[in-house]
Amino acid sequence: MNQSTAPQGEQSSNYRKGVELIGEMLGPQFQAGMLAAAGSGAFAADCATIALESAFGAVWSRPGLERKQRSLVTLGILIGTGKPAELKNHVRAGLNNGLTVLELQEVLIQSIPYCGFPCVAEAIEATVAVLRERGLVDGDTKTGMDRGIL
Repeated sequence: MNQSTAPQGEQSSNYRKGVELIGEMLGPQFQAGMLAAAGSGAFAADCATIALESAFGAVWSRPGLERKQRSLVTLGILIGTGKPAELKNHVRAGLNNGLTVLELQEVLIQSIPYCGFPCVAEAIEATVAVLRERGLVDGDTKTGMDRGIL
């Protein structure tokens, strides 16, 4: 029996912390989706369980860094590894953790000399998409894709 299908009292404390934290960082809809994935018994259900228990319950819940700081670290890693889909989730989480639009822009700028323009160009696309869905940038904000140069 995996953590997601275990009765509430049998789930690990890290799993329970992860479920709570994901709800706080990404909202109840995302939380429900993660719980559904973890409890589905389908292909990769255990991946969702491991994410809840390990990444969010054990790592994100640790003392030592505030959530905003953890978001900055995570954004830098996702930019550097070229993971724009996951970056979108963590831009959302970062905003919910208190990051500002200016701080997001600075993460992108800081990444240029270490990750290169191609990684950052993809990250800009992902970041602007989230900022648009949140109404945090106006219609004048254009990405390389919008300009037809990517």
